[in-house]
Amino acid sequence: MKTIKPKPAKRHRVDPELIRQLFERFEQDKPEPKTELNYTNAFTLVTAVALSAQATDVSVNKATGPLFAIADNPADMLALGEDRLMRMISSIGLYRNKAKNVMAMCRILLDQYGGQVPMNREALISLPGVGNKTASVVLNEMGIEPAIAVDTHVYRVSHRLGLVDAAANTPDKVEKQLMQIIPKPWLTRAHHWLILHGRYVCVARKPKCEICIVRDLCPKIGVDFTPLV
Repeated sequence: MKTIKPKPAKRHRVDPELIRQLFERFEQDKPEPKTELNYTNAFTLVTAVALSAQATDVSVNKATGPLFAIADNPADMLALGEDRLMRMISSIGLYRNKAKNVMAMCRILLDQYGGQVPMNREALISLPGVGNKTASVVLNEMGIEPAIAVDTHVYRVSHRLGLVDAAANTPDKVEKQLMQIIPKPWLTRAHHWLILHGRYVCVARKPKCEICIVRDLCPKIGVDFTPLV
């Protein structure tokens, strides 16, 4: 009986010229894009990113400003106590569970890593409240590992600009396709460009096409997309 070998998965292809023009314009507009979350070190970064799940960066920054002023390391955060931490981040969605995770994360960092945040994906995602997306943001922001954390903005913009195909219907699939097509010189900054473009220009309901710097390159103007749920 003849063995039928499975066909290898097709690699998503996008016109290299489209990619070049898109990211050259993003680069010209914002040469060094950064996260809008405020942080001072790896600990405050991973904490802020974990707190930002299902919350806005603005709301997180409002809460973490006073918080990080008195607790910018695991030992000081534990010294606050969970009840006080909850009060300080109560304006952030899911704050009770997030406070529990931050406390548990601090204990692990002190017990297993000498109070330092481990800079590898496997160790990061093992921490309470830190998933793959949070790890991607931290590793990319710290310059350890190029990564594209796919939130609702990146998901929407990637589809609208034709950077990913219809088969990319989950965050993981979108990230995989983007990592395949974006050249290395832009890879560490692509995450921020796509988020900022989706947050301020290519918004969900009424895209601000009149101010879009890549409007003439967009194949999806006026087309509605199913939001990431």
